Amino acid sequence: LTTGRHAVRFSNVSFRYQDDEVLKGINLTAKAGEVLALVGMSGGGKTTLANLIPRFYDVTQGSILIDGVDIREFSLAALRSQVGIVTQDPILFNDTIRNNVAYGRVDASTQEIIEATRSAYAYDFINGFPDKLETVVGERGLRLSGGQKQRICIARALLKNAPILILDEATSALDTESEKAVQKALENLMKGRTTFVIAHRLSTVRHADRIVVIVAGKIIEEGPSNEIIAAPKQ
Repeated sequence: LTTGRHAVRFSNVSFRYQDDEVLKGINLTAKAGEVLALVGMSGGGKTTLANLIPRFYDVTQGSILIDGVDIREFSLAALRSQVGIVTQDPILFNDTIRNNVAYGRVDASTQEIIEATRSAYAYDFINGFPDKLETVVGERGLRLSGGQKQRICIARALLKNAPILILDEATSALDTESEKAVQKALENLMKGRTTFVIAHRLSTVRHADRIVVIVAGKIIEEGPSNEIIAAPKQ
């Protein structure tokens, strides 16, 4: 799987978890570099759909293709090297900021790490700590605020520079002020990447090229973000 911008296609994808059919007959294509917003009620299958891309689960029926090739043809390491993920629950280790940012690319130089923190709007608050990049964040980042933790995770994704990006409710747990800072960082992160945004806040969805509405495991509506947002709801 070569590095570069990728198109992702779901071809008649269904997924069953034990006796529960979570996704049913999903046909969806994200063009290379396109930002797709997946919206709908909780439990509708949005996160499951995104989790099929790095093969956290395997499809029950159908296939997912990257640039026309079934993802099961690639090794897991090759596939996951092309995918970056930021979730609503930031995953940080009881280690330094430097090592948390470099987790996705351990050979990164100090300058590359600094540039990633700048793009993630994390550089200023990191520099405010006495130990700067060598600051230990505590278990699950307990010494940082919610917005700071998210920006560290965004810096990690920027440094990894994967061309496929999954943002799973990345701002939902933040207050309005923190969300603004994180939103700016996310805009930098999404540039040029094939992005799947799982969201319920319009502030995130507005930056999408297309919105896909998923209800009870099926796509019920799809279209440009301005049309979906403006359409009257029943």
